[in-house]
Amino acid sequence: MTVVGARPQFIKAAVVSRALAACRSVVFQEEIIHTGQHYDPGMSEAFFAPLGLAEPAARLELGGGSHGQMTGRMLEALENEMSARRPDLVLVYGDTNSTLAGALAAAKLHLPVAHVESGLRSFNRAMPEEINRVLTDHLAAWLFCPTRAARDNLEKEGLTAGIHMVGDVMYDAALIFGEAARRESRIMEVLGLKEKSFFLVTVHRQENTDNAARLKGLLTAFERLAAAGKTLVWPVHPRLKDGLADYRGRQGLRLIDPLSYLDMARLEMEAGVILTDSGGVQKEAYFHKTPCVTLREETEWVETVAAGWNSLAGCDPDRIELAVAQAAPGGFIDEYGDGHSGEKIAQILAAH
Repeated sequence: MTVVGARPQFIKAAVVSRALAACRSVVFQEEIIHTGQHYDPGMSEAFFAPLGLAEPAARLELGGGSHGQMTGRMLEALENEMSARRPDLVLVYGDTNSTLAGALAAAKLHLPVAHVESGLRSFNRAMPEEINRVLTDHLAAWLFCPTRAARDNLEKEGLTAGIHMVGDVMYDAALIFGEAARRESRIMEVLGLKEKSFFLVTVHRQENTDNAARLKGLLTAFERLAAAGKTLVWPVHPRLKDGLADYRGRQGLRLIDPLSYLDMARLEMEAGVILTDSGGVQKEAYFHKTPCVTLREETEWVETVAAGWNSLAGCDPDRIELAVAQAAPGGFIDEYGDGHSGEKIAQILAAH
């Protein structure tokens, strides 16, 4: 049973699902359970068909509410699904409430858990995602690490069994779907954009969207960049849709609805700079060789900073402006794998 609920998980699951289906040594029967954590069609349905993901066996529609409410409802519903379906293995991805609920429900039913993208740490316990990933790692039997830093983090926490260095399935996805994005996406033409003539913006983390001072800092920075003649293309997360009504139509700020994965990948390839608080987009920026400015004080993907592709600017307008001005291509990162991380995961699970 694969538990997903949010955009990054659909992308990762698409890679591993392809590898499970292609595995020759074991016949895997996979059932996808969609919690509905991303309940906006632009954040959910727009991803399944382009990525080749099978239709979910169940859609739980459990998005919305506080973290406790959402996780509690998911835990109850997933326990019911697992009790009825009795999977041999529960596969979870990343660091969302869906991840933790899936791991907890499985553990309480004595079902083994595999965690893809294990070992990442921001060391910021104020982030709900940090709590989710730490607890999930300590519940999992298989810990699939994308980087050496992730493996080291687990070992420092006393986790030594079941760790597998497999690389990053998001890199697999960039290779698999990158050419499709160039070939099929028409988002550049639809928006009337030219290559490297715009900045791409994404903001979704609660620490930014729900903190008035931090959000004001971001908006001030974006307005300054726009006033300096830059075009900022911003696919707006549903969490911010109502709060940004006054900014729609402002010169230089192109606020648009959430995009499909292929359209988003195309904009990441063509942007001059990406400004984001998303962990996945930080990596996608590197995969598509676009400099990135991270709108946080820390990152789980420390390799992108060390290699010079990414810089941490927080929400201070002056720091953001400086980071954008200094953004430039960096060096090669050798630890995200060879584009076969999904296959390695499938082989490891098949061996068990």
